[in-house]
Amino acid sequence: MPELTDFTVPDFHLPFGNAKHPHAARANAEATAWAVEHELVTDAVDQFAGIGFGHLAGRVSGDVPYETVVLLAKWMAWSFVLDDQHDHLIRNGRLAAWQPLVGAIAEYLGTGRINRAPARGNPLVRGFTELCDRILAGLSEPAAHRFRSHFRLVLRSLDQEAGNRRAGGRPTVEDHLLLRRHSSQLLPMMDMVEAGLGIDLPQHIHDLPAFREVVASTLDIIGWENDVFSLPKEHSCGDTNNLVSLIACRDRCSLADALRTVEGLIHARIEGYLECERRLFRVLDAGEGTEPALREAVSRCVRSYEDWMIGADLWQRYECTRYSDERFAAGLESAYTRPDLVSVA
Repeated sequence: MPELTDFTVPDFHLPFGNAKHPHAARANAEATAWAVEHELVTDAVDQFAGIGFGHLAGRVSGDVPYETVVLLAKWMAWSFVLDDQHDHLIRNGRLAAWQPLVGAIAEYLGTGRINRAPARGNPLVRGFTELCDRILAGLSEPAAHRFRSHFRLVLRSLDQEAGNRRAGGRPTVEDHLLLRRHSSQLLPMMDMVEAGLGIDLPQHIHDLPAFREVVASTLDIIGWENDVFSLPKEHSCGDTNNLVSLIACRDRCSLADALRTVEGLIHARIEGYLECERRLFRVLDAGEGTEPALREAVSRCVRSYEDWMIGADLWQRYECTRYSDERFAAGLESAYTRPDLVSVA
């Protein structure tokens, strides 16, 4: 693997505006306190709060009520712990402990029950069940079905990423691009925001190829950008699930050259997104029976995706200490990670 030198995150020139919820800092504090109360974090609490999940929630939520912002911030906090704990188990060769944990989460997602008593007591499982109940209570049945399906894909993607890291394995660039849409954990969060905005598009809109391409473009732009921001950490710890690293290996080039390639891909994907957006509305306008209210709902949904793209970018640059932390850049585990978090599962 080539060395990483003189790393600077480029400007991706996202052509969208963004406004942050005025109480995002409060949501960050409440989500941090919730994680501590649920024993997801017991040490280095300030470092954990520095992730800024409340600020991210405030940037991507539009004009939803504050209750939705803080619920999303708590879900994001839980998701970061899940991701870091999964990384800890991979690093320490303890992936066998992952299956009872994720099995209990998947069981609750499908049935609303957990039959395995030890898993019920795990802080990650308890946090999940509490948040899942609250999230699903605010979703229509079709939206709840999408949320469950999307989160199952998240869990599956984590298993795939773990497999990619075994014995120095490396996915193809093409496989990584598909996997990244789910390992980002974005789709369930986007479901939450849409519900908070009062958007509940019918399934035939979700099934439109033009709409699906808008969603895919959104996920790609955010995921590829995050691969750039997290490159120092993932390169340092040998994590091969990173677009820049994979392109450097595929093209046998330096990481600096691969970074320029990814920057070009992101710029092209942004232009592609704008064209996909225009194509979607041409499809809607050409179709019979597209009522103005439905077109407006689709428009609000698309604006929400734009909030996600620019909001994630601004959060990573200015409000999240995760990507500038020396431990993170050195490839070390976060100081707040609990080595014993899944011991009871």
